[in-house]
Amino acid sequence: MAKQLIECVPNFSEGTDLQIIKQITDAIESVEGVMLLDVDPGKATNRTVVTFVGEPNAVIEAAYLAIKKASEIIDMRKHKGEHPRMGATDVCPLIPVSGISMEETAEYAVKLANRVGSDLQIPVFLYEYAQPNTERNNLSIIRGGEYEGFFDKIKLPEWKPDFGPAIMNERAGATVIGARDFLIAYNVNLNTKSVRLANSVAFDVREAGRVKREGHPVTGKVVKDSDGNDVRIPGTLKACKAIGWYIEEYGIAQISMNLTNYKITSVHMAFDEVCKSAERRGMRVTGSELVGLIPLDAMLAAGKHYLQKQNRSLGVSEAELIEIAIKSLGLNELTPFDPQQKIIEYKLQQASQARLIKMNLVAFANETASESPAPGGGSISAYVGSLGAALGTMVANLSAGKRGWEDQFAFFSDWAQKGQAIKDKLLAAVDEDTAAFNRIMEAFALPKNTAEEKLVRTEAIENATKYACEVPFAVMQTAYDSLEMLGAMIEKGNQNSITDAGVGVLCVKTAVRGAYFNVLINAKGLKDQVFAQEITQKAKALLAKNHQESDRILALVESALV
Repeated sequence: MAKQLIECVPNFSEGTDLQIIKQITDAIESVEGVMLLDVDPGKATNRTVVTFVGEPNAVIEAAYLAIKKASEIIDMRKHKGEHPRMGATDVCPLIPVSGISMEETAEYAVKLANRVGSDLQIPVFLYEYAQPNTERNNLSIIRGGEYEGFFDKIKLPEWKPDFGPAIMNERAGATVIGARDFLIAYNVNLNTKSVRLANSVAFDVREAGRVKREGHPVTGKVVKDSDGNDVRIPGTLKACKAIGWYIEEYGIAQISMNLTNYKITSVHMAFDEVCKSAERRGMRVTGSELVGLIPLDAMLAAGKHYLQKQNRSLGVSEAELIEIAIKSLGLNELTPFDPQQKIIEYKLQQASQARLIKMNLVAFANETASESPAPGGGSISAYVGSLGAALGTMVANLSAGKRGWEDQFAFFSDWAQKGQAIKDKLLAAVDEDTAAFNRIMEAFALPKNTAEEKLVRTEAIENATKYACEVPFAVMQTAYDSLEMLGAMIEKGNQNSITDAGVGVLCVKTAVRGAYFNVLINAKGLKDQVFAQEITQKAKALLAKNHQESDRILALVESALV
């Protein structure tokens, strides 16, 4: 079963006093099993967005301690800021990351809310998936009136808190706790100081749009429907909340957006739409900024979007896609944008064992040549295979950009994207193979003093050895899959690069045979002979297919050169 991970993104009503922020994050990091990913204070908003991740019970413990600490050191009676707020911990969402459903995550949110309300005497409102009442599950509706207005609002029967007292906590205010999908907090910068103009753009793009008026769009009478409700003109972007504000720190107005479902409205869609609206109103977008973290696929999608607009091949590296996204969105305008610090998957990888593929060529070769048994043949096979896929991808990209071949652009761009995916999968296997070897060594190091310990050790060795068979077999399959691309490039690609693709085939042939050796040697040590025979037979069959196909393609290369 996959390890259960949830993310927590509490927003605290303090963005200027770093000592106060540090006390809150110290409380979070005091909990074992929690990883602090990001701390993003904003001076103008006087608000800090904190992001951390971990197993559910550890996360809600850390969230509770953070809310408790914030209630002790943040005084809402003195708080001022551009962002709407209602408490020292204004909102505390939980987001499922892996191995856990939204329903389970919502249960943890309710558990946290109950504890905060009863132990800290802070009024707590549930929202999004944790709130069964659809009339009060929207954060902006709950927060309406903000801290100052809640002293009266909380007394209304329909606004009785879900947990805690129905009396406003003067110092800590109230808080909102819930479970939601991943939200991207994203601000777009304008070349104006006018909040009125910024709000006009926000109303153009946000899903809620603006109220419809008779005559003048600002001062005209609000149009009502037959039930007496305001008639609204919807904005152009779904799953988007937006307001305009002025950031004194930078001397600009911004469109501050929450993209509540980036699969529906992506970052690049939001940016482009704001650009259109701003231009119609005589303004220009100068850049943008992310508050908190962003998923990797959102950045890659943006990079591909802007490459596509330039009629360039999409089969470039992950790093280049991210660089294109950063430049196209102007994410470096206000502060440096470091992908390692702002992309959630990269932050999580920093705690992983992915060590080898981060080395330079010299360091990797030196590590391989050292007296350490890992990296060994398995890792090298995976790496050689990645080089083979990389060479085929290079030919695809060169062919996609060849003058006069514009009608074949999509064909080669598609192959380049497939090649990048294979290359990245094989690169990941470089560390995975070494991890598999280390798992066997760890199993052999387990204690064996009692009969029970011997049984646990034997089972661990067997499971680790099976895994050490599966990893190189997956390398065989992945490397073999790249032969189709390499063959297509040799037959239809830029013939000036045919030898590059040929060397790629040689790399793949070596990678498959090298990984095959690792399957055999690890299967040899298994007690489960059925598993050993099955994976060995499959590996032999795949090896034969690999030799046959790679030799066929290499013959094409030689015939073209003779």
